[in-house]
Amino acid sequence: MADNSLSIKFLKQDRGLLNALEKLRQNQSLSDKFELMWYRFGNELAVMPTDSLSFKDTQTNIYKALESVDKLTKNSSDPVLLLTDGNQTLGTSYNYSGTKNNIYPIILGDTVPKTDISIKQINANPYSYLSNTFPVEIRFLYQGETAVNTTFYLKVGNRMLFKKNLSFSKTSTSQTITTYLDADKIGVHYYTASIAPIKNEENLKNNLKTFAVEVFNEQTNIAIISETQHPDIGALKRAIETNKQRKVTLLNLENNHLKNSDFQLVILYQPNQNFQSVFTEIQQQELNYWVVTGLQTDWDFLNEAQKNYQKKSINSIEEYGAYYNKSFTAFAQEDIGFTNFPPLQDQFGGIKINNKQDAILYQSITGFDTETPLLTTFEEANQKSAVLLGEGLWKWRATSFRVANSFQDFDAFIGNTVQYLASSQQRERLSIKVENTYPANSPIKISAFYVDKNYKFDPRAKLQLKLVNTTNNNQINSSFYLEDNSFELIVNNLAPGDYQYTVQVENQTLKKSGSFKITDFQIEEQFTMANIEGLKSLAKRTEGQWYSSNNILEAINAIVKDNRYQTVQKSTKVQEELIHWPILLVMIILLFSAEWFIRKYYGHI
Repeated sequence: MADNSLSIKFLKQDRGLLNALEKLRQNQSLSDKFELMWYRFGNELAVMPTDSLSFKDTQTNIYKALESVDKLTKNSSDPVLLLTDGNQTLGTSYNYSGTKNNIYPIILGDTVPKTDISIKQINANPYSYLSNTFPVEIRFLYQGETAVNTTFYLKVGNRMLFKKNLSFSKTSTSQTITTYLDADKIGVHYYTASIAPIKNEENLKNNLKTFAVEVFNEQTNIAIISETQHPDIGALKRAIETNKQRKVTLLNLENNHLKNSDFQLVILYQPNQNFQSVFTEIQQQELNYWVVTGLQTDWDFLNEAQKNYQKKSINSIEEYGAYYNKSFTAFAQEDIGFTNFPPLQDQFGGIKINNKQDAILYQSITGFDTETPLLTTFEEANQKSAVLLGEGLWKWRATSFRVANSFQDFDAFIGNTVQYLASSQQRERLSIKVENTYPANSPIKISAFYVDKNYKFDPRAKLQLKLVNTTNNNQINSSFYLEDNSFELIVNNLAPGDYQYTVQVENQTLKKSGSFKITDFQIEEQFTMANIEGLKSLAKRTEGQWYSSNNILEAINAIVKDNRYQTVQKSTKVQEELIHWPILLVMIILLFSAEWFIRKYYGHI
């Protein structure tokens, strides 16, 4: 398997890799003993014909490559030569791979650290609201033997926002600083963080990063009203307030402050008969609301308080798993692995839906998927509402973190639901999902969601994209393709710069516009050396052995002589025409002629 990523060329190891491959292809003892298979990888694994390496893949996923080869190999353990620098930019660490094969890393790149200073990570919330201040956290990493001094700069356009002198040494290799910026103008703002080069530094690509923050004009206020204490309430509050333009207020029943309030959404957690005045205020003011039920919910009261759904419950507990409704179209939401989340708990009983609904999640009961809603929304006149039939959201948030090492997916799911319910505007028929910034050479994925006048997904629609580079006015026109119940488009090979896009529904006036930026940042160019420790660990764990690219012949000899691997039994089929055997051909003709004369003589013909 050969690494086809940009980092190989950036570290000037492309020639070394091609030379190693040539030695492998020409080695007769290797081809005699094994049936050889050739693959290249970046983000995906692919068959590698001769001279098919371009070193242009913008991401490296060694873990995925190892898992894919595992499925393709015949024996329980085969030797796999892995030609790579070991620098992975995507996916699970390859040292967690469960491959059954023996891995022999052929290490490409320097194994001695070079002097380098880099901006390792920037943490900034992508959203803020007007007149607010928001924090930006920047982490730096230094590799070197001597003490150095440098300066960090933070700019928006050509305007300097923040500047600080930094010092590093062999024992002080990392620093983290935090500064606060003002959100003083509505819109998307692009910030540039850079650190001045130090002496003898070769890689300057990792000295600069760009990030974006979108500033909104107003803050969304959400109230959570509950008579019980439950970890779900804390999980909801933290998830909602991940977006700083949203503020959650916890209210009690005695002093709920709903009258003449500016709440855009009210969340009612496990309502009972004491919520009567709350429901009265919600109906009088036509407030949007979200009901979360559970084991403490008074269903007799809830059935009377609203008319969208009813449930005949009994005093028994039932658990409901979740699975995503791919036909959901009210807003853009992806399946974040709902089927793997722990089940929610509610009172036993069947739910009856009385009004038009749009289910986000359906119930899965003891492993059987149903078409009974678990989380569903309603929209009537000027009021939106939703109901989640079960408690235990805090477990979902914890599971999401355990799987992805981040709360981001779960918080985005809650945020999308809240954003839709809190909006007083009519549902949009066309919505676009696109990031504010993309790294250089990365594929640009744009998703579009379109519904007809009855707010039903229309797969017959044709969506067109117009994309303009505002620097040179180069224009790209392309069509979206249908993907499940949405439209998608991937644009590749865009140069760094600012872009304006317009998505329009063909033969209609319906369209949406926006912008994004492609930065000069290239993740494959952030490395200064090979990840030798990671590859050594992989070799040891899989009972292989690591070698440098200069010792490829030594690696070949070791594998050929290893008694764990048996010689492949090969058969050769040779075809030759009789015309190349003249004596045999003459004899066959004479025999056939003699047979004819004998049969003729005895009258058998």
